[in-house]
Amino acid sequence: MLQDGLTRTLLETLDRPDLRTIAGPVDVSLDVHLAIPFRVCGPRVVLGGLALERPELSPTLLRHALELARLRLDAPDIGCEYAIFASARLAALFHDLTPEACSTTDILPWIDVLRQDHVPPVQVLHTLWSQLSRMVADAPEQIDGEAAARGLERVWPMLGPTEALMAEGGDARLAVDPDTGLNRYGCSHRPRPWAVTFASSTASSLSERGFEGAENARRRAVVAILRGHNVDQAREASSHDARIALARCYGVMPEQVILAASGTDCELAVLAIAADRANARPLSNILVAPDETGSGVPLAAAGRHFADEAANDAIVTKGARVEGFPDATILHGVAIRDGAGSPRESAEIDAECEATIAREISAGRHVILHQLDMSKTGLVAPREDLLETLLARFDGRLDIVVDACQARLEPARIRQMVAAGIMVMVTGSKFFTGPPFCGALLLPQAHVARLSKARLPRGLSAYAHKAEWPPLLEDNALRDGANFGLALRWHAALAEMLAFLAIPPDRIRATLVAFLEMGRDAIDANPDLELLEPPALIRPPIEGRPGWDDVPTILSFLVRDPQDHERVMVLEDTRRLHRWLNADLSPWIRNSPIASRLCHLGQPVPVNAPQLGDATLAGALRLCAGARLVSGEPSHAGMDPSARLIREFNDARAALAKISLILQNWDSLRAADPVPHYAPLQMDRQGTS
Repeated sequence: MLQDGLTRTLLETLDRPDLRTIAGPVDVSLDVHLAIPFRVCGPRVVLGGLALERPELSPTLLRHALELARLRLDAPDIGCEYAIFASARLAALFHDLTPEACSTTDILPWIDVLRQDHVPPVQVLHTLWSQLSRMVADAPEQIDGEAAARGLERVWPMLGPTEALMAEGGDARLAVDPDTGLNRYGCSHRPRPWAVTFASSTASSLSERGFEGAENARRRAVVAILRGHNVDQAREASSHDARIALARCYGVMPEQVILAASGTDCELAVLAIAADRANARPLSNILVAPDETGSGVPLAAAGRHFADEAANDAIVTKGARVEGFPDATILHGVAIRDGAGSPRESAEIDAECEATIAREISAGRHVILHQLDMSKTGLVAPREDLLETLLARFDGRLDIVVDACQARLEPARIRQMVAAGIMVMVTGSKFFTGPPFCGALLLPQAHVARLSKARLPRGLSAYAHKAEWPPLLEDNALRDGANFGLALRWHAALAEMLAFLAIPPDRIRATLVAFLEMGRDAIDANPDLELLEPPALIRPPIEGRPGWDDVPTILSFLVRDPQDHERVMVLEDTRRLHRWLNADLSPWIRNSPIASRLCHLGQPVPVNAPQLGDATLAGALRLCAGARLVSGEPSHAGMDPSARLIREFNDARAALAKISLILQNWDSLRAADPVPHYAPLQMDRQGTS
């Protein structure tokens, strides 16, 4: 409940999607006569006059108050001192996330103390108590400083804003630039409902629904530690809960689920499992369209580090062999396109895969075959109906893994594949629009049984913990604990998955068909764009009904060169265009309502274009349907489903129209090279970033 007399900045703070989501059942009001920053009393937060006097501090004050109120509501049994210090520590780290975070030494001196990596000394805690305890109506006058310090030591590593914790446990691509509020994918771990987002082939910013899923998981872990659990136990419980929920989504058992920081991390898990099943035979790994999967997949498929840091914060050497992985693994790439860039015939790809498998097995090798479902541009190969035939023919000498990291397959179809003895890699970060870097590998039961007796490569400990894998030998390579950032990202993705899977399949299909028709028409109607016709997806019915996964949901298109309309744009210029779409261009393009819209599409994919010659690649942008197109953005709550879909389609058309606007202003934009931001510039200037 908000009182009158609020400044614009404070009103915008109270309406921030992240803070609004965190507030949940907490009521917020303002008392300009309150001499302390805020007061928490049960489910009520009263902001004091400081929020009006120093509006730039209002996000920090509100985040502090909300965390304190939620901890008191969630765990009234824990000591008041723990909730007070824990919430203040979180607020100090939250304050540092704001690009223009102001100095608070004169007003909130505790921020400088609590942002440090270690719990303050006991005497400092007593001093802080005199400053912080005033914000809670029933706080005691005195505390046992030594007991408080011991309790805080347990929870200190876990205290931080959800959006910061979700950026941990991956690699540098997850790090958020404090000046822009975005990571390298152009995404945010905070909700960004004002952005037009059709980028699910690459990565998406969270919705309020996903943010709430991660936020609730973070708070559950903090409460568990404050109640006496150690940090490892809390992290493991969060990871275990994510595996249980993911198993339910796909209709498998939790022990059949391995969590991994990305689809590329899944590749290391596949290789480790196959190496054990090979019984000392050397491995051959067949990748379909290695140039249309993740850039690090070929390295991981050979048992090599694919970046300079691993998910568990280990510093590694990109390209070096991961300790314990076989060093004689041979990679075979199967092209999915011909030399002119057109998709190859399915029968031709199938025949090449089958011949390669037979040749490698006859040479005494154990083979891993990847089915790609689907590539960055929506291609699938080899055909699904070939997979079980191959398993039967080469029984015991072949492992098949379906790279379904785009997650554009019905869960029932994936369940059938796993039951047939096929490993399946999925993510929550593509179609399901969860945060980047949440992958999983689903295992057949026979693989799980064998894995319980297997010895894993020692180097896998840089990428995984025991809690993220099925039961293993006591003497195994993986460490205790869990990747908490990964668990939080999965809880965000699971919130989206559950919302999507609650929709009847026929309605899902109808929505995706409508998107396909709209997208085709909109691209064809724009003379600056050239549609790359999406490939047909031949899939058998699911459980006696048409599935929704035979509807193409990635629409790739080329862009005409602004200097020569007879040619298409080269890859490097398409990357510039993609970046500027996600930026507020109003300072450079006046009198256009589209210029300030932030539009996020799938990253450009390199493709051959005959008109550019063999040596020059074009860039294909991608307009993608994600799960939220079907389940709805929480910010659209209350809208009629038909009206909501019309709004979504209009947003997609606006993104395509912004491309044309950029082309019309190409020279001036190239000189300025605008930078994407979390929010439009006007909102940033008002403190909303």
